[in-house]
Parts: sequence; structure tokens; C-alpha cells
Amino acid sequence: MRPLHIALAVLVAALWGVNFVVIELGLDHFPPLLFSALRFLVAALPAVFFVGRPKVAWKWIVGVGLALGVAKFGLLFIGMDRGMGAGLSSLVLQVQAVFTALFAALVLGERPRKVKLLGMAVALSGIGVAAVDEGASGPVLAFVLVIAAAACWGVSNVLTRRAAPPDSLNFMVWVSTVPVLPLLGLSLLFEGWDRDREALAALDLSGAAIIVYVAWVVTIFGFGAWGFLLSRYQASSVAPFTLLVPVFGMSSAALLLSESVSPLRWCAAALLVGGVALTSLAGARRARVAAPETPGPAPVGGQPEYVGNVP
Repeated sequence: MRPLHIALAVLVAALWGVNFVVIELGLDHFPPLLFSALRFLVAALPAVFFVGRPKVAWKWIVGVGLALGVAKFGLLFIGMDRGMGAGLSSLVLQVQAVFTALFAALVLGERPRKVKLLGMAVALSGIGVAAVDEGASGPVLAFVLVIAAAACWGVSNVLTRRAAPPDSLNFMVWVSTVPVLPLLGLSLLFEGWDRDREALAALDLSGAAIIVYVAWVVTIFGFGAWGFLLSRYQASSVAPFTLLVPVFGMSSAALLLSESVSPLRWCAAALLVGGVALTSLAGARRARVAAPETPGPAPVGGQPEYVGNVP
């Protein structure tokens, strides 16, 4: 990859990692389900009027919108609202690579190789260590909600592979239109009209800036840049940069939110990131062996979960 494009990939990973800190700050302004709905509303509008018509069947847009937008982000925001730290959330969510491999094996018939199975085992051991650490110092329910969010992320990744969108930015913008109404409905049902109205009435510059960051910077710019990189390089070259997301997430949470990182959590991070690396890159390596790397779109069968990389 060209140095400028390497810098762009690192920048995107940094923006996505810091986003977990921004989400935690946003939860001080909005109830979690309302916050998630506003994120997708602002991401979809006005971008949906400029990206053209959908380029895949609506069933895939709706399916990914529900799995990724409603289930994954709804559970993530609720988990963080209930006490799951930004840094640990950025780390634990990476277990989505394990769920994606499991679901792909069940639904798509993708038989995992021994290296991928080893990576899954290592990543799961990292989750076990993180669970022990969280059980001793934090809310277990919040931890379980974020694990469930990672599982829903895996479902959306498999649906995205089946959809095989030719234009990733177009796909993400249209996917963003789906969760808005379901999330607003769930917010009214579980968080209440009064709480939502108070949050919107109290909207200030910092709250608006948080919404703009998670919607436009993270989703529109981040996803557009990621799609640009995937259009020029094989996924096997781009995918490793996603492993920087929890590094930036944990570091920014420690610096900006003063979140402590115990030795046990560092051990969990090493196991999880190492396991995810083996799990995610085993398929990419196989694709690279089958087709030498040249500029151009990566084949769908060898792509990592590029939609789900948006936190």
C-alpha cells in the first residue's frame, strides 16, 4: 500500500477507536436507543439523496439494517449505558470475527481451516479472561449485552457477504435508513416519551457535535474511506488495520476517560486481538494465495467483515 493510503487506514482505525469514547460521552446526553436512532438518522440524511438508488435487493438492506443497526448498536449502546467501559467495549466487540466464522460455517458452508479454528479458540480464551476481569470489577450484564452485540454483528456480516454490495458507501447509507423508525419505536416503548423529549429539548452544541461525529465522521467519512481502500487493494492488505481499533479505543478511554486497564485486561487484549488476527486473516491469506494481489476490488469470498467494522 502507498504511504498515504496506509496513513488513511490508520486514521480510520483511530476514528473508529475514539468513537467508543464519543459514544460514552453521548450517553450522558441521550438515552441509548434514542442516541442510536439519531446516529442513523443523521447518517442517512441527507446522504441518501446523493448516493443513488440501492444497488442490492431490499431484503439485504433491511436484513443488515435490522441486524446491524437495531440489534448490534442497540445492544452495544445499552451495554455501555449500563456500565461497560468504552475501552473494554472496543476490545470485546472484536469477537465478532469468531461469530462471523461460526455463522458463515453454518449458513454459507464455509469450512474453517485449522488456523482459523485456532484463532477462534485463542479469541474466546481472551473473552474468558476479560469476563473474569469484568466479573471482579464491573457489571456482568453489560458485558453480556456487548457480547450479544458482537453476535448480531456477525449475523450482519454474513448477510453482507450474501448481498455482495458493489458500492459499499451506497449500501451503508441505505442500510442506515432502516434502523431509524424501529429504534425510535423501541426508545418510546422502553425509554419513554418524557425521557426522549427531555433529551431532545436539552440538546446543546456538544450533543450535536457528538451526533455529527458518530454519523458523519465515523459512518460516512470512515466507511467511505474504507470502501475506497478496499476498491484499490485486496482485503488481505486492508483488513489488518481493523486490529488497531481496540488499541485506539482502549488508549483513548484511558487518556480521556481515565479508564484503568488492569494487567488481566491487557492479557485479554493480547489474546483477543491475536485470535481475531488469526481468524480474520486466515481466509484473506487463502484468497491472496488463490489470486495474487493487484489493485482493484477484493473478491467477496475473501473479504473481511467490512460493514461491521464501523463501530
